[in-house]
Amino acid sequence: MRKNVIAMLIGYIIAVAAFAVFFVRSAHAQDVINYSCSAQIYEALEKARIEAFTQRTGHGYSDIAATARRLYPRHKQYGYYETLFSKDPVAVIVNKQNPLADVSEAQLQDIFTGEITNWKELGGPDKQILVVVPAAHTASYKNFARNVIHWRKMRYDVMTFLSSRVIEIVERFPWAVSFIAEGAARYTRVKVLKIDGRSPLDMGYPYYQVFSFVTKGEPTGAVKEFIDDVLSGPGRKIMLKKGMTPYFE
Repeated sequence: MRKNVIAMLIGYIIAVAAFAVFFVRSAHAQDVINYSCSAQIYEALEKARIEAFTQRTGHGYSDIAATARRLYPRHKQYGYYETLFSKDPVAVIVNKQNPLADVSEAQLQDIFTGEITNWKELGGPDKQILVVVPAAHTASYKNFARNVIHWRKMRYDVMTFLSSRVIEIVERFPWAVSFIAEGAARYTRVKVLKIDGRSPLDMGYPYYQVFSFVTKGEPTGAVKEFIDDVLSGPGRKIMLKKGMTPYFE
């Protein structure tokens, strides 16, 4: 059964760049900021925020990146500077046809380590679980491996190169399960599972990841203006609308 499902996916998953690069153009056509971010941050926040920022402001030329992975000490020694800006819950997603609404933390760990392979073991239908994960190099994978399954070996059926691609596969395959930033899953055709009765937007939800901006040295000029816009009223409103918590709160 699993081989048949995997065969159906061949040709659908296409390897593309892990980071997307965006040119943030101001109201003045000659002003451009080179900006890159991970796929899940783009889906979770930046599609809305970059457009709003571009409409409001004018800038010089500069470079900045956003990531869901914290800098290692050696990166800071190389001169990279980290500005934390948001906490976003990690959502466990299934297809909307799946009748389950809640799993326990222990069950979630067993799903992604291969101890549970059929939805009937969780009170669902007698259907094999299709486990979909983003590539091992992504922040989404590493954060989930560290915070949820505590570095146990992850078992999966399908691995996507971009973290945001897991949403498309879960939308298409009824018995799939995966994980992604809650902001990226919002307004899509997937269902977010509760964990031990808590949704990602509830107090006490156990899993989240931190988004940050990375620059070479402390941000100045247009880059600082871009970051300040995120932490300001307009940027803050977009984060809250997306279900994120501004990091300084």
